[in-house]
Amino acid sequence: MDSWDKLKTECADCRLCPLCTGRHNLVFGVGSEQASLMLVGEGPGEQEDLQGFPFVGPAGKLLDDMLEIIDLDRSQVYIANTVKCRPPHNRDPQREELEACRPWLERQIALLSPKLIVCLGRIAAMELIRPDFRITREHGQWFEVGGRRVLATFHPSALLRDPSRRPEAFMDLREIRRVYRTL
Repeated sequence: MDSWDKLKTECADCRLCPLCTGRHNLVFGVGSEQASLMLVGEGPGEQEDLQGFPFVGPAGKLLDDMLEIIDLDRSQVYIANTVKCRPPHNRDPQREELEACRPWLERQIALLSPKLIVCLGRIAAMELIRPDFRITREHGQWFEVGGRRVLATFHPSALLRDPSRRPEAFMDLREIRRVYRTL
């Protein structure tokens, strides 16, 4: 049976894809290990790689603001990524990298057993909801995946690049808050 410490130790030893060769730190996940809500991003950026924690740069500050909108903070949720090592130059994770990291994410989900999962961006949504997921059309909708309710919204980095999407993201946050309050 998995424990958080065992899983993190095993993940730190992972050499299943080339991303491990360029990392400074494993970016495993952070937050409450009893959370009902799990947030899943795509992968670590430069600051995350340097510090070893997800969402610590400008996108992390925006994520903190987004959580505050729904009356939550990092201590009440669990935050992870689809890949645990930084892709070079912050490019999208490649299919083989996602597949290599998939068991780590699945084991995190199994250990946490969240009632709700929020995918932050299209990469996470394509991994956890379905491969042809369209973030611009399907964000804010709940899907049933593996007995859990899963919703995708825009990645905080995307909202920093395109602030015109913020009203749509705000509506998604309201929906997350509405459902979270019923748990």
